[in-house]
Amino acid sequence: MIPSTIEWIDNKVKMIDQTILPHKLEFLEFTNYRDVATAIKVMNIRGAPAIGVAAAMGMALATIEYKGLPKSEFLKKMEEAAERIRSTRPTASNLFWAIDRIWKIVSSYPDNPSNLSELVIEEAKLMAQEDVNVNKNIGKNGATLLEDGDVVLTHCNAGSLATVQYGTALAPVRTAIEDGKNISVIADETRPRLQGARLTAYELQYDKIPVKVISDTSSGLIMRLGKINKVIVGTDRVTSDAVFNKIGTYLVALAAKDNNIPFYVAAPTSTLSLHETVDDVKIEQRDSLEVSNILGKVQIIPDGVECLNYAFDITPFRLVTGIITEDGVFSPEDLLKKYK
Repeated sequence: MIPSTIEWIDNKVKMIDQTILPHKLEFLEFTNYRDVATAIKVMNIRGAPAIGVAAAMGMALATIEYKGLPKSEFLKKMEEAAERIRSTRPTASNLFWAIDRIWKIVSSYPDNPSNLSELVIEEAKLMAQEDVNVNKNIGKNGATLLEDGDVVLTHCNAGSLATVQYGTALAPVRTAIEDGKNISVIADETRPRLQGARLTAYELQYDKIPVKVISDTSSGLIMRLGKINKVIVGTDRVTSDAVFNKIGTYLVALAAKDNNIPFYVAAPTSTLSLHETVDDVKIEQRDSLEVSNILGKVQIIPDGVECLNYAFDITPFRLVTGIITEDGVFSPEDLLKKYK
């Protein structure tokens, strides 16, 4: 399997640099939280579960940097670190969930900050291992939905590269194949950053799982032609009425509904934000250059033409067949009953 996306090694954060995939598999190492925050913002690391763990490890680096300070000053500096990391990506729930989880330890610890650092480091490492365990349980639950011979459409990358390892939306595919089923994947390219073409295709090919890539505009036709059996996507946040995932997911869900194809969302409980509605969520807008240029290299838009670049969209529950968590597969209504 492709190496872990992010690890804590010798008081350093080591992560795959996803901006240069699929051409190179290289790793970055960071020793301060500011560089981790930048890595999240510029998408050296991306995917809701992965950036959650990155946020926790960034906070752990901050405790090392500030552990020699008196407690009041230590807490002030840690608040600054938390705010810096929070500001990197506004839509994914995991980012805020991870910081809040670390902050409970930081704010409640009564003794010397130098002793606190080890506790935070261990918590961040625990969160990384929990992510792998959660993903494997999502895989087990979601694999029951797949039949031998199924072709699964996915949008963006919710595989191993979007998590610490194993993936969310691709976890059921992996588990079904491990169970002996013949499963293949069709990946939308996912403009403008092409996470499907660059990352999903890369990791599936790396792990010898059959995959084909299509343009985003092809998915409706491919469904109509009967070449798709199931759709499984990931999510960055689930509110009480909708799923937030990479831009273009809504159109995939509409096409799936029109063609009577089941549309599933793989959602670790860390992405659930069921006290919110769609009106509470800020949708990230990124640099227009991501749209006007292909991977920052070739300009395809005339000079002076404005581009809009929303990073996520909103898929209402009415289009969702089921939501796969580490605890089982739920209809949107049953999800609210269980977790809200």
